[in-house]
Amino acid sequence: MKTYKFKLYQTRNNRYLHSCINASGSIYNHCIALHKRYYRMFGKHLNQYRLMKHIAKLRKRIKYWQQVGSQAVQDICQRIEKAYQLFFKNNKKGTRPPNFKKTRKYKSFTLKQAGYKLLGSNRIKIGKLSYKITLSREIKGKIKTLTVKRNSLGELFILVVTDFVDESFGVVTGKIAGFDFGLKTFLTVSDGTTIESPLFFNQFRSLLRKANKNLSSKRKGSNNGDKAKVNLARIYEFISNKRKDWFWNLAHELTNKYDVLIFEDLNLKAMKRLWGRKVSDLSFASFLEILLCVANNKGKTVHFVDRFYPSFGDLFLLWVYQ
Repeated sequence: MKTYKFKLYQTRNNRYLHSCINASGSIYNHCIALHKRYYRMFGKHLNQYRLMKHIAKLRKRIKYWQQVGSQAVQDICQRIEKAYQLFFKNNKKGTRPPNFKKTRKYKSFTLKQAGYKLLGSNRIKIGKLSYKITLSREIKGKIKTLTVKRNSLGELFILVVTDFVDESFGVVTGKIAGFDFGLKTFLTVSDGTTIESPLFFNQFRSLLRKANKNLSSKRKGSNNGDKAKVNLARIYEFISNKRKDWFWNLAHELTNKYDVLIFEDLNLKAMKRLWGRKVSDLSFASFLEILLCVANNKGKTVHFVDRFYPSFGDLFLLWVYQ
């Protein structure tokens, strides 16, 4: 699967998509309430197909919910089902069940086979309205799902998932390397080289402190308070985008240089409890997700070794000799 992300131009029609996302949040919270009530009454898990039928009947009476397509409603029920299955499977590991979400903070809804159509001249039709998007590259493959997503700034994006498989693998170098995460240095390579982290959160901490102070001085619910909140969210979004861009560039650099990359399987939750903001700023898990995506596209291999092994270097040499 390949995902394309495009930004929607800000127009009046976008109000309809915002309303659809809010309605999806309302349906999500209603489904969570039904799950909790059903478990209290019968001590059993609510079947997702019974839930879909019940929501379909309610949609006929609640006009606000009719903005959301039937496939988007089914996707909401399926996501809740997956979250509960993950909770029951990993209950002993501290996984929490899905809970209520604020409607204005709800982020997206997904369409699968109907409800959208790509038009010419960088336009897309969702429901009965058309929207202008920044179609920066050609969409390859058959479209499987289309997701309308809203970020913390209120900007809308279109995520298109296709079945396109890129068979143009990267250049084979025949090199193998082991990598170790650290707090002072982001990565230490087995050949002795080190990769320093820019620590974007530290770079812009003064801006965040100023924006937080400005927000705390505003009256809650006022227009100035809303503007200060958006300004703070914009700084967080800027830091996140800078970090992601650095991760993507680093992932391409490493996969171009090495064919096999070996990493230690870290306990990130424990590290976050010990070092908190430092680990969040380094964001090891996000980097590994991006690295796995780039490595799969280029036909490279990423291995993880046991975190409890006494010597990471010895294990790396043992793996090479095997």
